[in-house]
Amino acid sequence: MKKIILAALALFVLPATVQADHHNETAKKNIVETAISAKFNTLVAAVKAGGLVETLSGEGPFTVFAPTDEAFDKLPEGTLDSLLKPENKDQLVAILKYHVVSGKVPAKTVVTLDSAETLGGKVSIEVKDGTVILNDKVKVVKTDVMASNGIIHVIDSVILPPSK
Repeated sequence: MKKIILAALALFVLPATVQADHHNETAKKNIVETAISAKFNTLVAAVKAGGLVETLSGEGPFTVFAPTDEAFDKLPEGTLDSLLKPENKDQLVAILKYHVVSGKVPAKTVVTLDSAETLGGKVSIEVKDGTVILNDKVKVVKTDVMASNGIIHVIDSVILPPSK
């Protein structure tokens, strides 16, 4: 009976230990390294094209609202390819900066805010049915992915800065 109880406990404790180890391993990587590990391929390509790798690998801290590859796929056809061209670097950088907040802003703080000042302007924040919504339409789908120099919150669409 003791062996059965111990085996059952091991089933619960082992996954928690593995998860904790993975969390600690991720926190050793900076935001860019974490994005690479998490396979944010399009975001990483955009950060490279925008020349922001060094900045987002730096001391920080930063909070990044990171669009998934599928989020970038929602952009109108040809938009991403156009943004990645060297002649459109300024526009790409403006969009990327609109996803970055200076400082560490964990989910428990995000849900108390009605807006956040990003490096590219103000983003509105609203909580609807337990889901954080940015600028009335972009959903936060995963929170608090820890990096050594900040936090990543995963979003389902690219946030576009207001037109000037």
